[in-house]
Amino acid sequence: MKEYMQRMGRSLMLPVAVLPAAAILMGIANWVGNGDPNVNVFTIFMFNAGDAILGHLALLFAVGLALGMSKDKDGSAALAGLVAYLIPEKLLAPASVQMIQGLDDVSEVAAAFSKIQNNVLIGIIAGLVAAAMYNRFSNVKLPMALSFFSGKRLVPIMAAASMVVISAGLYFIWPVIFNGLVAFGEAISGLGFIGAGLYGFFNRLLIPTGLHHALNSVFWFDVAGINDIGNFLGGQKAIEEGLAIVGKTGMYQAGFFPVMMFGLPAGALAIYQSARPEKKKATASLMMAAAFASFFTGVTEPLEFSFMFVAWPLYVLHAVFTGLSLAVAAFFQWTAGFAFSAGFVDYFLSLKNPVANSPLMLIVEGIFLAAVYYFGFRFAIKKFNLMTPGREEGDGEETPDVADGDNKFASLARKIYEGLGAQGNVTSIDNCTTRLRLTVKDTGTVDQSKIKATGVPGVKVIDDKNIQVIVGTEVQFVADEMTKLHNSGGITGAPAGEATKKPEAQLETPAATVAGGTTDLYAVADGKVVPISEVSDDVFSAKMMGDGYAVLPTNGEVFTPVAGKITNIFPTKHAMGILTDSGIEVLLHMGLDTVELKGEPFTLHVTEGQTVNAGDKIATIDLSALEKAGKKSDLIVVFTNQDVVSSYDLTKSGQAVKANETIGKTVVK
Repeated sequence: MKEYMQRMGRSLMLPVAVLPAAAILMGIANWVGNGDPNVNVFTIFMFNAGDAILGHLALLFAVGLALGMSKDKDGSAALAGLVAYLIPEKLLAPASVQMIQGLDDVSEVAAAFSKIQNNVLIGIIAGLVAAAMYNRFSNVKLPMALSFFSGKRLVPIMAAASMVVISAGLYFIWPVIFNGLVAFGEAISGLGFIGAGLYGFFNRLLIPTGLHHALNSVFWFDVAGINDIGNFLGGQKAIEEGLAIVGKTGMYQAGFFPVMMFGLPAGALAIYQSARPEKKKATASLMMAAAFASFFTGVTEPLEFSFMFVAWPLYVLHAVFTGLSLAVAAFFQWTAGFAFSAGFVDYFLSLKNPVANSPLMLIVEGIFLAAVYYFGFRFAIKKFNLMTPGREEGDGEETPDVADGDNKFASLARKIYEGLGAQGNVTSIDNCTTRLRLTVKDTGTVDQSKIKATGVPGVKVIDDKNIQVIVGTEVQFVADEMTKLHNSGGITGAPAGEATKKPEAQLETPAATVAGGTTDLYAVADGKVVPISEVSDDVFSAKMMGDGYAVLPTNGEVFTPVAGKITNIFPTKHAMGILTDSGIEVLLHMGLDTVELKGEPFTLHVTEGQTVNAGDKIATIDLSALEKAGKKSDLIVVFTNQDVVSSYDLTKSGQAVKANETIGKTVVK
């Protein structure tokens, strides 16, 4: 289920990426038109251009999810997504329901069906159904008489049939849920600032289902006599007619301004800073665009949908923060309102409205809320290892592509893949901290000499089906490129321009070294120091990754083996890289085969990019959990760039030591 949700989140990035542009177009139209996008040709063009995208958000999700969740990202899956969405949109439209129920006028149709158009939940269901139909039926062969409809042509038909059944269920279920939410909204409307907070919480929580519209109608419009938006926009006239009360009208809108202008952009910063180093550039572009759209226009979908499914606990936290923001603003009677959404454009225009009460205090609240969002998101992401954008495993691409020969990792991946027997022999590709973990049809057919000729540290045959290739700490990039190659059908042959490259692809990581510099080595825990040759893993003991040492710990507290900078932390928390000031790259690997435990026994006390000093505690291990899982607890320290190490002296080998005790030193060439 976790993997499925992560795939779903990555698939949503395709349509989400276009939303910031649409939001900005509409925001500019509102800004130029002083809140009215219909004042001239320019504002009409700008607003409608943006609305053409945002007004079809559910359709974009249906097509994007169908494409992204299909097994080979084929265009016919996207077509099936379109078909799957159009079925319920038409069947459950008010005009269709009127005919089904035999009503005289469309106005007699239940209000719930007026909210079925452009409903995000319907789009998501349609996309997932279409992808499932593609994965199931795209290779089905029908009898000769129906052969025209075989394979991919069958997919849209099956998607349409499935959505007819689902639409029939929604015909009965949707109005019940919708009316229940309206009744719930009316019940909490009399709870003052607490009711405002509850409304804010459920407003965000219901967005993935599209049912927030039912709740909004109670508070924003005249369903239950509140009409918060209409009365606020009525200005002085509404005050004089007793429809608007300064300090109260706008209480169901004001708390959104601190969230959208300050909270969510701060959350975007936390997501960016939590991304893996190699993915920060791509994450930054998405987060910056989404954060600006949220701040300037109040359109939050690009940001919210980027983590809504891949890190749903974070979205629940966002809903809690939104509820608190509305409750605080309502309690202090700080009010402002919007015609479009709670971004800077509407906030600025709101300052002119006489119904607004102490609107500048919303800025103060927003600054405080930014800190709450930033630290709250950072804590939750790290504590629960949430797969927000940039932290997910794999390359995160929406469509597969063939490994590029101009990339050293792609070149190395191609040569290893061919040595393994390529598509004809390789059945699965995985990796841990330093090695490729591969399943093949027959390890006896693997050309080990060809793989070793690439310059990798070693090859380890496990049995007749499993083999490991030791690459180094940059193994993730090689695994990603090999997966692309494998998914593309195992295309072989040298890429253009490769003939002019070095015959061997080396994993060289540039590092500033200090000639003759020394680095003190410390015991990473209380326990016994042993040379790396005594570690019961032949990849480490044979020094395929480099020289080093290990500590057999007596407790679970782990400290830094060297002073330096944390360069990377493996997603499963069992390993990290440290770069010393003298240029030595150090790998700390906690336990043997602990990658399989998915990080559960490990609590980290450092983050990527952090500088650590001698004596800094960097992790805590639940040793009993390791023992229960049948894993050894050896804490292994490896110098992975041996080419810069001149000498290595382990003075406390074989001795019992205390954590942070100096046990040796290295010298840089």
